[in-house]
Amino acid sequence: MTVNGANGIDTTLEIARAARGASLELQAASLESKSLALHRIAEQLLKDKETLRQANQRDLDEARARKDKGELSEALFKRLDLFGPDGSKFETLLEGVKDVDKLADPTGQVTYACKLDDGLDLYRVTCPVGVLLIIFESRPEVVVQISTLAIKSGNAVILKGGREAAHSNAALHASLTTALSSLPAGSGVPPQAIQLVSTRDEIAALLKLDEYIDLAIPRGSNEFVRYVKDNTRIPVLGHADGLCSIYLDESADTAKAVSVVVDGKTNYPAACNAAETLLVHENALSTVLPEVARALWEKRVQLRCDTPSHGLLSQLNPPSGLLREATPEDFRTEFLELVMAVRTVPSFADAISHINTHGSHHTECIVTENQKQAEEFMRKVDAAGVYWNASTRLADGFRYGFGAEIGVSTNKTHARGPVGLEGLVIYKYKVYGSGQGAGMYGPSKKKFLHEVLDGREELQRRPGLA
Repeated sequence: MTVNGANGIDTTLEIARAARGASLELQAASLESKSLALHRIAEQLLKDKETLRQANQRDLDEARARKDKGELSEALFKRLDLFGPDGSKFETLLEGVKDVDKLADPTGQVTYACKLDDGLDLYRVTCPVGVLLIIFESRPEVVVQISTLAIKSGNAVILKGGREAAHSNAALHASLTTALSSLPAGSGVPPQAIQLVSTRDEIAALLKLDEYIDLAIPRGSNEFVRYVKDNTRIPVLGHADGLCSIYLDESADTAKAVSVVVDGKTNYPAACNAAETLLVHENALSTVLPEVARALWEKRVQLRCDTPSHGLLSQLNPPSGLLREATPEDFRTEFLELVMAVRTVPSFADAISHINTHGSHHTECIVTENQKQAEEFMRKVDAAGVYWNASTRLADGFRYGFGAEIGVSTNKTHARGPVGLEGLVIYKYKVYGSGQGAGMYGPSKKKFLHEVLDGREELQRRPGLA
C-alpha cells in the first residue's frame, strides 16, 4: 500500500508509527521551537508560491473538466482555488500561519490545582491529544491550517485530502516538510509530524490503527462522516451536515432580518455554516418576509416555500425560476448553493421544534427584538452555535479569534462548535507526593485536606508543571 514517498515512508502502518514517534517528541517541544517552526513554514510557503500556484492550477483544470461532466459539484470546485481571483486568499493563508504563532500556548495550562495533604499536591494540566487523522475534501489550504494548529498544540497529524486537490496538497506538504527539515537538530518538531496520504484506499487502513491514532476529524459529506464513525474505534470529532436555520420571530426588525438572512445565505453558499432554511412566524409573513425575499431574489436565490409563504410571495412578481413550492425533503437538505427552503410556523415553540427535529446541531439563529424570546431560543435550541440577530456565517474559528480552526464539531464531548487550539488538547493529572499511599487515608486515619489552590501561582512555584 504505497502512500507517501516524501519522507521515505511506504505503508499506512509505518506512517502511523512515524506520526506516533513524532508526537512524543512534539509533546516536549518548547514554545520557542514551535514558534520557529511556524515562522519557517510561512517563509517556505512564500518562497514556493509559484510552484504552489502551478500545482493548484493543475487541480483547477482537472476539476473543471470533471465539473463539466457532472462528476464534481460546483461547491467542491469553488473550494479548490488556493489563491482566489486576486491572490488575496493565499496572502490570508500566510497571515493565518502568523496568527497561529501569536496565540497563547494551549499546553501546560493548569486548569485545576488541589492540596490533597501536606506534601501531596494534585494538578490538572493541559497536554496534546497525540496523533490526529484529518480527512477532508477540496480546500487545499486545510493542509496548512491544520498542520500549523497541530504544531502549535504539540500534535502530530496525518492528512488525507480529496483527489481533486491532489497536486495542491502534495505541493503544500512538500513545503511544510522542507520547512520543518530546516529546523535545528533536537528542536522537537520533526518533519514526520506532518504526514500526507494520497488515495482513498488508505482511509480504511488508517481507521483500524487506533493503537497509533488518537483522534479522527473527518470533514466532508454526511455519508462520508458517517462512514468514518461506523468504521473505526478511534474517537471521531466532527459534523456530518451544516443544516443551519434562521428563524424570523414576529417581532423581527425588517432591516436586521434582511441583513442576517442575505449574509447567511449568500456570503458563501457552499460553506457548512450557510443558512439553508428560513422559518417565518405566521405574524411576520406579510410584514418581514416580503423585503427579505426581495433582497434574496436580488442575489438570485431560489426560494422553495411551503403553501402559506408561497401564496404570499407569488403576489410579488418573483423573478422567473426563483420561487418554487417546497417538498418535505427540502427542509432536510443542505443545498450548499443559492437555494433556501422557507417554512411558516404558527409559534415560537414550533420554530424550536422544527430546528431540533430537522437541524444538524451546527448553528441556528433567531431574529427578534424580544430579548426574552431570544434567550429562551438560545437555551432550548440544541446546537453548537445559537445566535441572536447575527448571521450563521460568523460560525468560524478565525472569526471567533481562534487564529484558524481544525473544523466544526457537533459533538457533545471534548470540543463543540468551531474547534481551535483548545480542541486539540486534553489533560493529564500530575501528583507531587512525598511517600503517601492510599492506605494512609480513611476512617480513623488521616483525612484529605482538599484545599483548592491557585493554578497560576502553582505554575510559578512549579515551572516544571508546564
